[in-house]
Amino acid sequence: QVQLVESGGGLVQPGDSLRLSCVASGRTFSSYTMGWFRQAPGKEREFVACITWSSSATYYAASVKGRFTISRDNAQKTVYLQMNGLKPEDTAVYFCAASPGQHLFVASPAYDYWGQGTQVTVSS
Repeated sequence: QVQLVESGGGLVQPGDSLRLSCVASGRTFSSYTMGWFRQAPGKEREFVACITWSSSATYYAASVKGRFTISRDNAQKTVYLQMNGLKPEDTAVYFCAASPGQHLFVASPAYDYWGQGTQVTVSS
């Protein structure tokens, strides 16, 4: 069982940066692939980024590649999403998720555990 708690969201202006954090409980965090997803009002949840358990591989949605960076600290049981160059279209609730699989996954059904989400609003 893994419980996830996100933090770090807020209201920022276009071009600003934010770093989201997701702290996990449970002893097996270090063996999970971790992902970030987001859901904007009236839209379906969409994949943002993911990282393997060893940080050996990452994968990003085309819409955030080059602006967002996912990382993790297994000792701290934390996964991060550094978001630079934020745009209004990045406005959404951001969720972290954990998958027991060993590969990179972009589909939400691959993830067994989800956090409650943190709101990110980008507006001038």
